[in-house]
Amino acid sequence: MDFSRRQLLAAGGGLGAAALLSACGGDGAAPAAGGSPRQGGTLRIGALGRPSAITRDPHGTQGNESDYLVIALVYDTLTAPGDKDNTVGRLASAFTPSKDLKTWRFTVAEGAAFHDGTPVTADDVVWSLRRLRGTPSGAARLPGVTADQITADGRRTVVLVSDYANAELPLLTRLTTFVLKKGTADKDIPGAPGTGPFKLDWYRDGNARLLRNAHWHGGAVHLDAVEVTMFQSPQAMANAMLSGQIDVASNVGAVAARTAKARQDIRIVRRPDDMAMPIVMRTSSGPFADPEVREAMKLLVDREAMVAQVLSGYGTVANDILGTGDPAYARDIPQRRRDLGAAKKLLTAAGFDFSRTYRLVTTEDVAGLAESATLFASQAREAGVKVEVVKQESGAFYQKTWLKGDFYTNYWGTNDSVVFFASKTLTTGAGQNEADWSDKAFDAAYRKVLATADRTARTAALRGLQRIEHERSGYLLWGMADGIDLAAPKVHGLPKLPGYGRVQLENVWLAP
Repeated sequence: MDFSRRQLLAAGGGLGAAALLSACGGDGAAPAAGGSPRQGGTLRIGALGRPSAITRDPHGTQGNESDYLVIALVYDTLTAPGDKDNTVGRLASAFTPSKDLKTWRFTVAEGAAFHDGTPVTADDVVWSLRRLRGTPSGAARLPGVTADQITADGRRTVVLVSDYANAELPLLTRLTTFVLKKGTADKDIPGAPGTGPFKLDWYRDGNARLLRNAHWHGGAVHLDAVEVTMFQSPQAMANAMLSGQIDVASNVGAVAARTAKARQDIRIVRRPDDMAMPIVMRTSSGPFADPEVREAMKLLVDREAMVAQVLSGYGTVANDILGTGDPAYARDIPQRRRDLGAAKKLLTAAGFDFSRTYRLVTTEDVAGLAESATLFASQAREAGVKVEVVKQESGAFYQKTWLKGDFYTNYWGTNDSVVFFASKTLTTGAGQNEADWSDKAFDAAYRKVLATADRTARTAALRGLQRIEHERSGYLLWGMADGIDLAAPKVHGLPKLPGYGRVQLENVWLAP
């Protein structure tokens, strides 16, 4: 799996008509509390990861948050999440569509350069996007855009042409469109110069030290250095934070927040509704292919109990629709409630095999994920459904279970776009279609949304898309977890945006 899918990551929906039809640029972060930003100091930050999932390739399968954090600081994406707009420029200073919304022109930011001083050109971006499209995890990055539809027009303009109207295409460049020098050999990728706010000093076994890029095109960077330490469990990272070994514990989870609540020397940075932890049911074959069986699974879960027990209350109940942070999220669709009687009736009518034990595969990649599987299994037993929770190591899970299994848990940090999830996981043939779902009505609704620039009409079309997802998809999304960082009092300016926005540390500064 890749980080953009799991944590990252960040995408957005709800670009207004004005934003669609005009050049778009970045917006600044809100001023940090606690005085004026000062330059200097080294930020020590912990992030989750496992030795078996380490990758150094910015276009590789990124299973570790620690690796993604390092990569996101060293390399720039074309666009990023913003405070005011869901999609703002990063390496690209502007992006403008054609009238038919099929062709988008991205302008490379003035002064953008690699860490060795070489200017970034459109050819570098084109080569990088094509390389990304050729990787297993990158094939789904730009749906509708083939490699030969990514071209350069002069030194600073990159042209992306979609097979269909796509008002959301810039949003899809926010995740892992990291830019390398044209022609960089695979063997030279680890440590290859990037364009980001920090440059690599050293990297060892998942741990890294990064130095400030004083010439970053995006503006002043406050910190002198960032030291990233990989931890294999939230507990180990929280302990390091509590003992003063690190200054920030990134995405450490609700249990650690509860422990740290009484400490005066630790701040809890909370990002509401940051992470989705759905249960995925395969829809094309197996025991959950029947939509009535999937509906029954969604009715037997006690969502309030899941949020209270798994997330310690640091989260909210969800309604089986991914992208709850989208401005156009359909909150008027009736919330599913637990109804064991209705669940049993649906299962019996569908000929569900109550004598069989169903394996629910999970990992311990993020805090609460395995616990959610265990609590769901307990709740399912109350409806006569026997569920065995099987924990897999991260590497094995993404090789053997993800995109292949009948029944498994997963997690996504991307939360601010319904359309993002539609493009990545729900449309027929999507590269990360986790439930192997194919629904012609949903596909048609998706295309209608992409071709609609008018905000009112687009919101109406998005509602129709969400209703189909709510009724028939293979996702049981019981709740949304708050993103939680622990930070020392001296740390200021930590980003509060979800996903990729969360790992942008150029505005962080340290008080004396």
